[in-house]
Amino acid sequence: FEDKEKANCKSCHKVSGEGELVGPDLSTIGDKYSRQDLIDTILDPSANISPGYSTIVIVTTEGIIHTGILKSASTEEIVLSGTDGATIKIEIDEINQRRTSQISVMPEGTEDLISKQEFMDLIAYLQDLREPALEVARSIGMPDEIGVLDKTVQLNPFHLAKHCFDQPVWISEHPVLEDVFVVLEHRTAKIWLLSKKAGRDLKMLFSDLSTEVSDGPWEGLVCIAFHPNFHQNRRYYLKHEMMEEGQRYTIVVEKLASENFLSDSGRASRQLLRIEQPADNHNGGTLLFGPDGYLYIGMGDGGPQEDPLGHSQNLGQLLGKILRIDVDQYNANHQYGIPDDNPFSDSSDPEIRREIWAVGLREPWRMSFDPLTGDLWAGDVGQVRFEEVTIIRSGENHGWNIYEGFEIFSSRYRQDETTYVSPIFTYGRKYGVSITGGYVYRGNRQSSFYGAYIFGDFESRRIWALTQDQRRLTRIRQIGQASTRIASFGVDRHGEIYLVGYDNGTIYHLDLSSTHFE
Repeated sequence: FEDKEKANCKSCHKVSGEGELVGPDLSTIGDKYSRQDLIDTILDPSANISPGYSTIVIVTTEGIIHTGILKSASTEEIVLSGTDGATIKIEIDEINQRRTSQISVMPEGTEDLISKQEFMDLIAYLQDLREPALEVARSIGMPDEIGVLDKTVQLNPFHLAKHCFDQPVWISEHPVLEDVFVVLEHRTAKIWLLSKKAGRDLKMLFSDLSTEVSDGPWEGLVCIAFHPNFHQNRRYYLKHEMMEEGQRYTIVVEKLASENFLSDSGRASRQLLRIEQPADNHNGGTLLFGPDGYLYIGMGDGGPQEDPLGHSQNLGQLLGKILRIDVDQYNANHQYGIPDDNPFSDSSDPEIRREIWAVGLREPWRMSFDPLTGDLWAGDVGQVRFEEVTIIRSGENHGWNIYEGFEIFSSRYRQDETTYVSPIFTYGRKYGVSITGGYVYRGNRQSSFYGAYIFGDFESRRIWALTQDQRRLTRIRQIGQASTRIASFGVDRHGEIYLVGYDNGTIYHLDLSSTHFE
C-alpha cells in the first residue's frame, strides 16, 4: 500500500488522516465495497469512477494540456491535483477547453507491479479498513448498532415485468388522473405514465426530453413537482442537470401539460433557475411544493469533494442550500418571486441570495414534507463517514462543511456566532454510503409504522424506519433490504410508500402490513 516502487496507494489516498487525497479517502472502504468490488476496481480503475473523482482535462490557449482531479473552481481559477499530489492552477482566461475524461487517474496495471500474494494482501488490508466501533454513545442520534426486524417488510413489484423502466429515479401519483403514476427515467430523460386502472397495467409516454437534457454519467432528469393548482393551470416543474461547452449546470424549468393531462403540451420550457456547477457531483435531488404553496429546491454543494471553497456556508451562493421561491410571481431580476418571509428577503447585503431558506447542506438527496406536521425531512449524503437524516426549518444552518453528522469536519468556514443544527440520526459506513431520503408514513392509522420516517441507502440497499421527538431520535430499525439500488421513494394520495429500483427498473410497493415496527 505504501511502497513507492509497487502499488504506492498512499500517494493518492488517505487512510485515517495519513496520505494524499487525490482519490477517495479509503478509511472505511471495507464497509463500502465487497471483496470482489475491490478487486474489480483495482483491475479496471476506469470502469466505475466515483463521483467527484473523474479526470478533468484542460487545454490552455497556448495548447498546453493539464489533467488531474478537480480540487476547486472559482471565477478566477481552476485547481487540479495530479497523481503525484502536485497542485496545478490554471487561470480562467487561460482556458480554451475543459472536458471530463472517462479514463481514471488511477493507473492500470497495479497487479503487474506486485506478486499474487501481495495483491491478495492488499485486498485483505482494504477489506479491513472499516468504521471503528464506538466506545461510548457520542449521541443518541448516532447508535453503533441498528437492530433488524425479525420479519422484514415485503417489497411487492408494482407493475408487470414488461413495464420495467430504464434507470428510474422518481415516482409520484398523478395529481389529476386517478390510479395513474408518474415515473422519471434519469439518463433517457423520459417521463412515463403508469396507469393502474381496472387492475390493468398500462405504460404511456408523457414526454421525451432527451433533446433538452444531457445524458452523461451524472446528468439527467432528477425530479418533478406539480403546481398545487395543476388541475387548473397544467403547470409542472422539472429539475435536471446538463452539460454545455464543458460546463455543468443544474436547471429548473416550468412546463405545461396537455389539456387532457396525458402528455406534455409541446410548448417550450420556461427556465427559472440555471445554476453553474463547479464539479460533477453534489447537484441536489428534490424540488417540491410546500404546504404554503411555494417551491422548495434542494441544492448540493456542487463539489469538489469536501466543499473546499465553502459553497454551503456562502450566502452569496445557491449551492448547498434549500431554496424557496414563488413561481406565481415575478420580479425584475428573476423568473420567479421571493416570498416575503424568506429568512434573507429583507437583507441589506446585496450579495446575499434572497432565495435561500436554509443553509449548510452537502447533498440533500430526496426531501419531503410530513403532511400532518408540515416538517421538512431530508436525507443528506455524507463525505467520508456519516449519512444524515434531518428536519430542516427556515433560516437554519445544518453545518456542512463544519460538521459531518455530529462530528467536526473542518473549522475553515466556522463562524463563532452561528448555531449549527444537528441531524436527528446519522449512520456510518458499515451501514451504507449514500442516503436516499424518504417519507413519513401517513397511510393506515392503525399501522405500527404510522408517523415513522422511512428511508434507505442507495448502495447498501438497506431500508430503515425511525421515530423522533423534538428532533431527537427515539427509535430506529432496519425494516428491509432491496434487491436493487434505491434511487428514490414515492408516496400516493393514501399515504402508501413506494421504492424506486434504479438498476432493475422496478417500482415496488412497501407492504408495511406484513410486519410490525417494534
